[in-house]
Amino acid sequence: MEIVKGMGLLISALVIFSLFSMKAPKGQKAMSGLANAAVASFLVEAIHKYIFGDFINIAFLGQVGSSSGSMGGVAAAVLVSLNMGVNPVFAVAAGIALGGMGILPGFIVGYLVGLVAPHIEKRLPAGIDVIVGVLLIAPLARFVAVQTAPILDGTMATIGTMILVAADQSPILMGFLLGGIMKVMCTSPLSSMALTAMLGLQGLAMGIAALACVGGSFTNGIVFKRLKFGDSSNIIGVMLEPLTQASIVTRNPIPIFGSNFLGGGLAGISAAFFGIVNNAPGTASPIPGLLAPFAFNDPLVLVKAIAFAIVGGIIGGYVGSSVYLLFKEKSYAILQEKIFNGLRRRRPERAFFGVRSRKEGAFN
Repeated sequence: MEIVKGMGLLISALVIFSLFSMKAPKGQKAMSGLANAAVASFLVEAIHKYIFGDFINIAFLGQVGSSSGSMGGVAAAVLVSLNMGVNPVFAVAAGIALGGMGILPGFIVGYLVGLVAPHIEKRLPAGIDVIVGVLLIAPLARFVAVQTAPILDGTMATIGTMILVAADQSPILMGFLLGGIMKVMCTSPLSSMALTAMLGLQGLAMGIAALACVGGSFTNGIVFKRLKFGDSSNIIGVMLEPLTQASIVTRNPIPIFGSNFLGGGLAGISAAFFGIVNNAPGTASPIPGLLAPFAFNDPLVLVKAIAFAIVGGIIGGYVGSSVYLLFKEKSYAILQEKIFNGLRRRRPERAFFGVRSRKEGAFN
């Protein structure tokens, strides 16, 4: 039941974000800004605080990481509204008013500013609009964030806790399910970094998510290579950062996402089997997912887990692409046969393409 609850809540959150991205006005631009905010804050925190600060003991870089990680809400408000085309002064005014707030309230504020700010500029004279705008937007942004933070953060924390409990109770099964879903998220236009940051995932669950993205990057490389999706630069790009190849991914969702779920799931099983933990939320991406766990695990054990995760990702890529190629080949053969039989019924006295076979009753 814990697995059902945890995965059910996670899938519900994914559905909500997907619908928002597809249906809300400028929803895709807002979600892109949220992903960029996760990179600007949590990626810097993961590498500088946990790797260079805690693991290598470089105090200055540790402070850089801590400072960046605490500014997730500010980064979200600024980058979401900027992505929606807001005046940069309004975007920064809204962002700096959210000091100490989380990334999800920052996202809500950034989206609201993206909708409201253009009306302020439209209705006020040039020059006055900036002064009045920042004086209105800053307190409005803080008010909205303070009012929504308990509900939003509490809801995400509940989902994250459910996933953590389920991962601890059934690690192998959750390794496959959570790893598969997170790798699909990592490759989709939605941000797995932003999602894991909002959920506050830590421990084994975050370790599964991180290694799923690492192993799944090889899944993407195999799929792009075997199905001829782009050239070598596209293959390298999708392995390092899947969002750079979003145009190809969205045109070929079935083979890519199907292979990703299998490859990410197998990589997640590796993380669960070796007990890999990751206490850096928001590092569900190939590069940070590879580096951040070194701060929390025995390096030798982690290297073994990464190796098996890569093997799992490669297996997922080969199996997924092979199934797709087989299905595509059979579908093409069935389509050819239907066209051939249709032509034969319509013009039985003439051979296909005008050439009669020597075999009785058959056409070439």
